[in-house]
Amino acid sequence: MLRRLRSGTVRALGRRLYHSHNGVFGFVESRASAFEPNLSGMTPEESQRAHLINAFRRYGYMNAQLDPLNLTKAPIVAELNPAVYGLDVQATTAIGSREATIADLVEQLRRVYCGTMAGEFMHLSSWEERQWFSQAFEQVKREELARDEQRKIAELMIKSQNFDNFLALKFPSVKRYGAEGAEAMFAFFHELFSVSPQNEVKQLILGMAHRGRLNLLTTLMEFPAVQMFRKMRGKPEFSSDVDGSGDVLSHLTSSFDFKTPEGDVHVTMLPNPSHLEAVNPVTMGKARARACTLGLGDYGNHSEGSEVGDGVICVQIHGDGAFTGQGVVWETLALSQCPHFRVGGSIHLVTNNQIAFTAEPKIGRSTAHCTDMAKAIDAPVIHVNGDHPEDLVRATRLALAYRQRFRKDVFVNLICFRRWGHNELDDPRFTQPLMYQEIDAHESVPDRYTKKLIEEGVFSEEERKKIVDEHTESLMKDFRAVESSGPRAVHLEGNWKGFQQAPKAFVKWETGVDTEFLRYIGAASVQTPETFNVHPHLAKTHCDARVAKMEKGEGIDWATAEALAFGSILLQGNDVRISGQDVGRGTFSHRHAMLVDQKTDAGYVPLNNLEKDQKNFLEVCNNLLSEEAILGFEFGYSMENPKRLCLWEAQFGDFFNGAQIMIDTFLASAESKWLTQSGLVMVLPHGIDGAGPEHSSCRMERFLQLSDSREDQKPADGENINFQVAHPTTSAQYFHLLRKQVITPYRKPLVIVGPKVLLRHPKAASTLADMGPGTHFQPVLADHSIPADKVTKVVFVSGKHCFTLQKERDERKVNNIAVVRLEGIAPFPIEDIKKAIDMYPKANKYVWSQEEARNAGCWPFVSKRFANALGVNLEYAGRKELAWTATAIGEHHQKEIQEVIEETFALCQ
Repeated sequence: MLRRLRSGTVRALGRRLYHSHNGVFGFVESRASAFEPNLSGMTPEESQRAHLINAFRRYGYMNAQLDPLNLTKAPIVAELNPAVYGLDVQATTAIGSREATIADLVEQLRRVYCGTMAGEFMHLSSWEERQWFSQAFEQVKREELARDEQRKIAELMIKSQNFDNFLALKFPSVKRYGAEGAEAMFAFFHELFSVSPQNEVKQLILGMAHRGRLNLLTTLMEFPAVQMFRKMRGKPEFSSDVDGSGDVLSHLTSSFDFKTPEGDVHVTMLPNPSHLEAVNPVTMGKARARACTLGLGDYGNHSEGSEVGDGVICVQIHGDGAFTGQGVVWETLALSQCPHFRVGGSIHLVTNNQIAFTAEPKIGRSTAHCTDMAKAIDAPVIHVNGDHPEDLVRATRLALAYRQRFRKDVFVNLICFRRWGHNELDDPRFTQPLMYQEIDAHESVPDRYTKKLIEEGVFSEEERKKIVDEHTESLMKDFRAVESSGPRAVHLEGNWKGFQQAPKAFVKWETGVDTEFLRYIGAASVQTPETFNVHPHLAKTHCDARVAKMEKGEGIDWATAEALAFGSILLQGNDVRISGQDVGRGTFSHRHAMLVDQKTDAGYVPLNNLEKDQKNFLEVCNNLLSEEAILGFEFGYSMENPKRLCLWEAQFGDFFNGAQIMIDTFLASAESKWLTQSGLVMVLPHGIDGAGPEHSSCRMERFLQLSDSREDQKPADGENINFQVAHPTTSAQYFHLLRKQVITPYRKPLVIVGPKVLLRHPKAASTLADMGPGTHFQPVLADHSIPADKVTKVVFVSGKHCFTLQKERDERKVNNIAVVRLEGIAPFPIEDIKKAIDMYPKANKYVWSQEEARNAGCWPFVSKRFANALGVNLEYAGRKELAWTATAIGEHHQKEIQEVIEETFALCQ
């Protein structure tokens, strides 16, 4: 059967199994469903047997032989006792076509459902899935692997073990997070890689943490061992002409083509940080984006999102402790069936060490199995004893068949052990003496399996020794070549070919667009079919008003400027994707990029209908209440293809801190660590408006602190930083920022400190001319409302605070104070600031005024750079240091505003 499976497709097998009624216990299936017995069609005896079989399918995994260390005592499950159903174990029954006793039936049920591979699937809500899974499981369990498959498993595990032994000998003080105790995982990887082309799977996107990573890279994924040994010797992994710092050993990554007689499958292992499980949503985002790039999914004009094709599979490798302990796991699983985030089901492998760092399961989780979270998303689990790699092959085939058949997540729980501690330099016996007594006495998985094959005549000791000797010699050859080999930095290939790392010099990128072209986009951005029923209020204030603005060419508000940017980006050959909580209409009901028919609830995205047979689309992704997983997903999506503008908008800027891990370990440092570029845009609504903590500040100071912008930068130096931070105050500035993200021949993440009150503020509105040919983003906006030769005081600000100060200045009839806006904060626009300063030759005092607290906002960042790079000592006007972002008491808020204003003007006396 399994040989037939290898020659056909897993999907075809899945269909064949589902329609078959001749499984191990065909007696029951031929009469009625084992899950919902039709008592009226059965004799009482037949019904009793059906319930017994049903019980083993539901509870058999609880009595299965899954722990290779035999430390876990299986509970007594009353439902598995035939007496519960009034059955006499000596009574005769039918098993398939033969007569047997109930005792024989129970024995066979135990072999199938309580062995070293067990299925947990009866919680599935679909009768079809339960029926399919039971029959597929029963048939797969009976099949034997071919000799060549057994030999390949043995070879891979022998090499994995030999690799760990080699590293222990040559690099005894290096933490390698080896696979020892979990070597059976290579049976999973090899089988998945091997059968993928048979199922028209072209790409596997793999997210994996530390355990066994180095073994997988060198043993199966063709990563040059010499490069790994260079890293262990402390040598740089990037050449001197590459701008990057590299990362730790356990974060190395690779991609390669796995070749099979049926074709190749491209396997991509994503880089990951040491925040275990953080890579999960990134892997999903990358997988969905890859399917889109290859045209394997329908990503057209659909308000509810779309499915991806069969050609790309997301594979997530977890550790048991991190899987149950990290919140990002649940956030990611919650995306599995959500529109705009579906990947057609992920295949999960949990390397279940039965210990997390030093925490046993009873300490590390509140569930019986680490995979119990799968039940929440209606996904099946296949449990496998890590001492039985052949069962893992069966589990892999079954998992792939289920995924291809039902397009849902599926979990393989590999219950194994960890030969050493958390790493090879740790002694776990301090805290787990009994467990490690068992592990010390336990024969290794490769040795145990190889001996079995030798006893069966499948393998020989000479062959085993030959594999070890040849593999050791290959490793030694790479080990000797470390000093003579150079670094190998592979980046900007595939979809990124032709791109480069950002230049260190400041470049003004022309981002303006022909005004007539913008008029067309603006009008088309609110057009709907005649039969579409727009909300009456929106028809007037949104649709008709936008058309009028296009005709006048004035009063272009924030949402309109965004639509013009999106539309021009689409028609110039790029896709646009924006995600966030209720981004279709916008948190502040300003965007309305997706209109909803008031009679049918159908969504419509006008920007996806700018021209006939439009090839590029705006995907508007209203997502669940998650920050970390969503931002990780969007980062993964953005790193796949540079010809996409990807945005994530927080409901309020403050909420980004739910995704801080993604920001620190991916957004801010990915290019430095892994040479991975991303043009992801984070739009974070910000403004001290009296809304109190969590609804006021995007904590821009944190992003600026993460920036590698130099404090002592000189005007001629230029600057290439890890990401950009901008605080635009006009809609045109926002327009140019978005367009710049797709025009440059490199990609940098962009944090836009977004507005709230400025969304409709007349002072923030722009003209079409501000977005026309020859225009671009201006990092500094000088104040031209006061004659330059009269200015003696210059107040630098960022954000909406500029309009507060300008209004106060005008009301006070002060004519010697210029209010200069810093719109681009990182990279620090030293040349533009210098030009602004030079505009006012009579100025003798410079003040920085802000609405944020002194320990927040721009002040901690700009004060040092003004002093060190420009020789300008700024005086501070603003709120004092605070432990919170803003007060929630209205009277206090108004008092603080007035105090900031008074202090600013007092310093300008």
